[in-house]
Amino acid sequence: MSLLGRLNDEMKQAMKNKEKEKLTVIRMLKAALQNESIKAGGRDLTDEEELTVLSREVKQRKDSLHEFEKAGREDLVAKIQTELTYVNEYMPEQLSEEEVSAIVEETIAETGASAKADMGKVMAALMPKVKGKVDGSLVNRLVQQKLS
Repeated sequence: MSLLGRLNDEMKQAMKNKEKEKLTVIRMLKAALQNESIKAGGRDLTDEEELTVLSREVKQRKDSLHEFEKAGREDLVAKIQTELTYVNEYMPEQLSEEEVSAIVEETIAETGASAKADMGKVMAALMPKVKGKVDGSLVNRLVQQKLS
């Protein structure tokens, strides 16, 4: 089942169960996916494009969460954490740090990188492999550690 179909089914269920927060998040995700579809010329999105939209939504919420925590806005922190929980339900299973580390080492070997100057080359080869399955900041940190 496509992501949009799954969102429609879960939206109906959230309406029946009167889950207001979940319903709001599902509607927001559907809107983001539909906007991306319109940008793509009205065609259906590929799985990879859907994943890109979901990743963007997760990143936006994590950024907001960080800013609200810095500002001491606990009311908004709780709201964003709830939204993040719902959005993460639609993301693929995340890789562990050990799995990511192994992929980083493999990619460094493939690209022949040996210094921090090669970081861009490694990241360009690595990110398509782990897209949506891991936070980019973790990948960045691991690549920097391995190239040091």
